[in-house]
Amino acid sequence: HVSCKTLLDPLRTLLDPLRTPLNLQVSDGQDLIRMDQGCSSDGALIVDSASCPSDPCFSQKTCDEDSFNFYIQSGAANVLAAKICVQNKMVLGGALNNAGSGINIVILNGKTAEVIKMEHFNMYSGDVKPLIDFLTNIEKGSIVLMASFDEPSTKLNDEARKLIADLGSSQVKSLGYRDNWVFVGGKGATGYTSFEKIMKNDNAKNKYDNWPELISLDGCIPKYLE
Repeated sequence: HVSCKTLLDPLRTLLDPLRTPLNLQVSDGQDLIRMDQGCSSDGALIVDSASCPSDPCFSQKTCDEDSFNFYIQSGAANVLAAKICVQNKMVLGGALNNAGSGINIVILNGKTAEVIKMEHFNMYSGDVKPLIDFLTNIEKGSIVLMASFDEPSTKLNDEARKLIADLGSSQVKSLGYRDNWVFVGGKGATGYTSFEKIMKNDNAKNKYDNWPELISLDGCIPKYLE
């Protein structure tokens, strides 16, 4: 076990060059987080790297020409940032320094899978209005990918939850304190998406003490056809 007080982003510490997984024990104030994440490359441990073979950034699905693949991973506790990958390429994550606490969102062109915009919204100490404005301005035909990190729900009001539900989420209405959540939906969608997972915060079952285990989701998103 390796213990440390603070973590850099991306997290790095020394490891033997055998590419063996490392169990990390991280002390963060009053919270103790145990994480089985990471791989070594030339003796260095790199967590949340697109090239890390124990933390892949690729979909396990083989998609046809009328769809494109994705891979989403929620954050782990308040240490490992959320990750969103499209067509086997990371577009949001700690290694890119563009993920943050709260709800992380990537908007794609539904026809080309091109990234239109991305943002993260702090739902613990931030303001929900920028999130509402962001969701309101999503154009029809866009694909929306979301992943939680740390705490996604404190400031999430009924208006914001409805806007996310309108994108196809069936779980956002029950999203609670420090739950882990990943979701893929679309503007103009009808019904609920099958691309959604939630892991509830439960102190009796949590893997990282005061946070649940991270979750991931991959699959093939159909291209938007008018």
